[in-house]
Amino acid sequence: MEDLQKEKFYDVLPIRNNVVFPGVMMPIAVSKENNLRLIRAAQKDERPILVLTQIDSSVIEPTESDLYPVGTFAKVIQLLPMPQMGENAHMAILEGLKRIEAVDFQINQNGCLTAQANYLKEKMPLKNDKQFNAMLTAIRDAILRIFSNQEDAPVDLQMTIRNMNSNPSLLNYVCAVYHMPTEMKEELLLIDSLMERAERMLAILEKDAEEQSIKADIRRRTHEAMDKQQREYFLQQEIETIKQDLGDTGAQTVKELREKAQSKKWSDAVAAVFEKELKRLEHMPTHSPDYSTQLSYLEVMLELPWDVFSEDNFDMMHAQDVLNRDHYGLDKVKERIVEYLAVQRQLALRSQKDKENNPVKSPILCLYGPPGVGKTSLGKSIAEALGRKYARVSLGGLHDEAEIRGHRRTYIGALPGRIIDAIKKCGTSNPVFVLDEVDKIGADYKGDPTSALLEVLDPEQNSTFHDNYLDVDYDLSHVLFIATANSLDSIPRPLLDRMELIEMTGYLQEEKEEIAKRHLIPKELANHGLKANQLKFKKEIIAHIIDDYTRESGVRSLERQIATICRKIDTKLALGEEYNVSVTLDDLRNYLGQARFSRDSWETNKYVGVVTGLAWTQVGGEILFIETSLSASKTPSLTLTGNLGDVMKESATLALGYVKAHAKELGIKPEVFEKTAVHIHVPEGAIPKDGPSAGITMTTALVSAFTRRMVKPRIAMTGEMTLRGKVLPIGGVKEKLLAAKRAGITDIILCEDNRKDVLEIADIYLKGLKLHYVHDISEVLKEALK
Repeated sequence: MEDLQKEKFYDVLPIRNNVVFPGVMMPIAVSKENNLRLIRAAQKDERPILVLTQIDSSVIEPTESDLYPVGTFAKVIQLLPMPQMGENAHMAILEGLKRIEAVDFQINQNGCLTAQANYLKEKMPLKNDKQFNAMLTAIRDAILRIFSNQEDAPVDLQMTIRNMNSNPSLLNYVCAVYHMPTEMKEELLLIDSLMERAERMLAILEKDAEEQSIKADIRRRTHEAMDKQQREYFLQQEIETIKQDLGDTGAQTVKELREKAQSKKWSDAVAAVFEKELKRLEHMPTHSPDYSTQLSYLEVMLELPWDVFSEDNFDMMHAQDVLNRDHYGLDKVKERIVEYLAVQRQLALRSQKDKENNPVKSPILCLYGPPGVGKTSLGKSIAEALGRKYARVSLGGLHDEAEIRGHRRTYIGALPGRIIDAIKKCGTSNPVFVLDEVDKIGADYKGDPTSALLEVLDPEQNSTFHDNYLDVDYDLSHVLFIATANSLDSIPRPLLDRMELIEMTGYLQEEKEEIAKRHLIPKELANHGLKANQLKFKKEIIAHIIDDYTRESGVRSLERQIATICRKIDTKLALGEEYNVSVTLDDLRNYLGQARFSRDSWETNKYVGVVTGLAWTQVGGEILFIETSLSASKTPSLTLTGNLGDVMKESATLALGYVKAHAKELGIKPEVFEKTAVHIHVPEGAIPKDGPSAGITMTTALVSAFTRRMVKPRIAMTGEMTLRGKVLPIGGVKEKLLAAKRAGITDIILCEDNRKDVLEIADIYLKGLKLHYVHDISEVLKEALK
């Protein structure tokens, strides 16, 4: 390691909040890239550096004026990475060599600060100077006495000081490690005489030791002089004085809360809990961390609408008008709401007559069906029809039970559950409350939210719903809960048992046309600033949009397509271009592009073994073709293609079994089956198909193929059958009949038991269709085959 040279420039390492003394090894935190580069170079070349302390530790890039000129000539012992302190954090171990005064600062080519240094000589005491040695012993005793009164004093630091010899190194070590302002440490470094430095350090330690002793003595005498009653009185007086000095409004806050509580219509039990918690707040200092938590709790209690109810509108015609205005179809849901309103009306009339209060428990409805059919929006319409407030909570993706029941107030950041929070925002205890996506609730280690919902959605339990945050029972029995779901499969059975299930199937083609005409088109015209005379849609154009550009159960995609057309018209108006006010088919292709979807339609049947069937999907009814071909084969086999599900495969096997068993009756030679391979295909192959309604269709297709009898034109069928040939009823009748009608079918074969389903369908939908009701497969074959 080279010695100090006057004419040479040395790298300057600025440090903060610390001073390096000669003869002392000090750990210094380093994270700046240029400082790390400086230290690595100094360590590699074994050359010393100048360590200077910053005057202001907040300066990021210190210059000459930001540094104390007197520092230490030091060498780098080691550089250690400290990843736990930061990405680029390191700890440099430096050893102070000599005191120096830095002069003539310059910036080198690397952008680092450099300076020349003058060596500052220190006046050393004599080797066996008794006065200096006594001074060092007094310094050791003083600092150890201070550490002994500190609970958090480092043990290793005490051991090091206790084991050091009484020499100048002990003095500089104490100056470096003792906690005091940086300015005082710099003053100690400036002192040339070690004796004077020792006297100054001892004075600092004696002063701190005396202050510690006085504080300890005050605490001891105060503790001994005061008994419990005196201490409480003194502290109370002190708190009141501090409150007055700070202008504290705690007493005023308590007074205001108590006045608000007097107007609440809550029970005596709730009032007692509130008063108890209010007294706790009254005795809390306003600066306490618990004060704001307690105040928030009391404010939540006051904001809840205890026994505050919206007055129901019992005008039955008004309710029907609102529901019909906002939603087309959905007759079952509307009927159930009108029934509920009628019951409430009768109870209100009875209460007025008997002067008794007989509230009916609100039903728990669950609307389930595909997306976009109006489940959520129906809740708003129901609230308007009843004259109630509307609340909604989305439960999709919910995993934590505390989201329903609330957090206990022992947790930091505790809040009431979503149910209570929504009731608070509504301001009434009888809103229409929509629980959206109840089928998409999850469960993990935080609990099962569906279990918490069992209490919310049980009319026998929710009158005493317990929220963990509120910690008192709240009556939810007057709330009209409406849950929505896309599927019932993921909802636990106990939760399903508590709800009244109402299925909302996908809209029919004709219903979508009416919805577009009554709701979607006026809505989108208003959203895009268009008037009714600036854009018009004919009925056939709406039908084309539905058929060619959407494939859905609801009407969301239809609404988006209408919005697209409105945007195109807005653009043309802005550019001053001409356009057709009444949209044409050519306009549709220009605005929306080529048709994205196509529906099957009946085709002239020139082949045997081809039968038209009917299927139900979530987006409505569809027709499908069952195609059968026979080929000579030494090994008889049945091949099924078209991405069929297990149920349809079983239907095909059953159909072939029936045909074999009744071959003679059907005019088929039994030996034909031994040398024929049967292939049944259901286009389109890429679309999965399944369901229990293709039995009679497959049987008819097989009989047609084996007997070479063609199927009558424009006839379709749907129904399952047993191995004995009995035809069974199926579902989705309305959707299937409308699909057949759209495809140009005129005759439809159905099970006799489906007659009751047809009677519920309006005559306008059945116009142009001839229905054939059958009991047995023989009747099907008689009606279907030429």
